[in-house]
Amino acid sequence: MSPAPATVDSRTRLLDLLVRGGAHYRLLSHAPQGRTDLASALRGHRLEQAAKSLVIRVALSRKRRRYVIAVVPSDRRVDLAALSALYTGEEASFAVRGVAEQLTGCVSGSIMPLSFDPDLEVVADPDLFEHEEIFFNTGRLDESVALRTECYRTLVAPRVARIAAPA
Repeated sequence: MSPAPATVDSRTRLLDLLVRGGAHYRLLSHAPQGRTDLASALRGHRLEQAAKSLVIRVALSRKRRRYVIAVVPSDRRVDLAALSALYTGEEASFAVRGVAEQLTGCVSGSIMPLSFDPDLEVVADPDLFEHEEIFFNTGRLDESVALRTECYRTLVAPRVARIAAPA
């Protein structure tokens, strides 16, 4: 595993991606918050508009594994069995905090729904695309972005699959 860039680099890379891609977005400063429900309240939007992003470890075999960023609306939870099946894995589990932070370059609780590592695929639940705008942290706990959903889908091009279950 190669080391991920520092948090500030992930934020800078995000903003560069948004600017280069001509995205429609707004930056939102707020009190530091790592819980999506509380961050959504601070940002002033409905919970289902927040993109909850979690790094998931999929065991492909006894000795092989793959990490993915699972993105679901924040009023839902990640369906680990669905992710395991999507990758024909034996099981899926949440990555340990240190691995998640290293792979994403983001502080835990502020992981973005995108990846700058070509080996770290992003999988988004289709329900995420029901809203005109989505919200997520910029790799920091005190700043978020409101991004047009169509811009997210175009710039990130996530794999789309049913990976969300009721909370």
